[in-house]
Amino acid sequence: MTDSIAAGRPASAARSGSRLRVYARLGKLDVYDYYLGIFLALSASLFPVGDFTARQALVLTLFLAGEIAVLMAMVALDDVTGFRDGSDLANYGPDNPLRSKARKPLVAGTLTVPQALWFAWLSAAAGAVLWAGAAALAPHRPLWALIAAGALFAVSLQYSYGLKISYHGFQEAFLVALGAVLVIVPYGLVTGEWSGFLTVQAVLFGFGPLMFGVYSNTNDVAGDRAVGRPTVAALVSERGNAVFIGALSLTEFLIGVLASGTGVAPWWFVLLMLPATALRARQYLTGFVRGDIMTARRTGFAVHRLSVLLMTAAAVLLGTGTLR
Repeated sequence: MTDSIAAGRPASAARSGSRLRVYARLGKLDVYDYYLGIFLALSASLFPVGDFTARQALVLTLFLAGEIAVLMAMVALDDVTGFRDGSDLANYGPDNPLRSKARKPLVAGTLTVPQALWFAWLSAAAGAVLWAGAAALAPHRPLWALIAAGALFAVSLQYSYGLKISYHGFQEAFLVALGAVLVIVPYGLVTGEWSGFLTVQAVLFGFGPLMFGVYSNTNDVAGDRAVGRPTVAALVSERGNAVFIGALSLTEFLIGVLASGTGVAPWWFVLLMLPATALRARQYLTGFVRGDIMTARRTGFAVHRLSVLLMTAAAVLLGTGTLR
């Protein structure tokens, strides 16, 4: 008798639960950081609270569900390509003990390529339906928001598969654009407006995926070079990559300085973001002074989550009139 039956749980249910966990790993559901942008869109559109409707809340919910499905499709297709070209086998193999093979079900052998493709295309279809539903229900449909959502959908599916956009450069720029679009589109659907301050927040939100992505690329440089994937880390020297990431870290801070200084953001915004700025500096020191790239990568997630919390607080303070 199996352990699962002995515990009062049918073996089929145990297998089903195990398979769901494998698909969750394929879809990277544990990396929820991409989905936090909905809090920025919500906090920017929530005030005055009395004017926020159930219809707007439903639109945001549908958009969030759709983005989860679209991004699951994107990362699943990325895993298929990484498995086929051998880069994931190199980056998650026995020679790289810092990366968990379980996070790559194709490398671990817990899924086949046809199963991964089935999951990816099913997720893409669900994302298309959910985003179409959000747009149909939305009180506003600004053309720029519809075009941005459509472009993100198309590019996400071709990011590492099909046209393999990320294999032709611009991977870093895409990560920023991805995060920004996930903030400004739902805001546009529920308000019909374009906000300069929210755009600043959206770009800073996009820096989150970028700034843990570039540390991942630094760790994966050998595998990416072997398959010709032109990340900055793979194209330049180790010193050049360190300078590049340092410049990105400084740029992130300067965006806040410029926004506060020009009045696009409240004057106090850059001060509010200082804890995230300090943690970003610590991330760089960990990665390129102490030489611990993977710990620095994990710090990037903490910076991103703290930044979202602080930017959400900024929107609440502004929306409630607590600070102007």
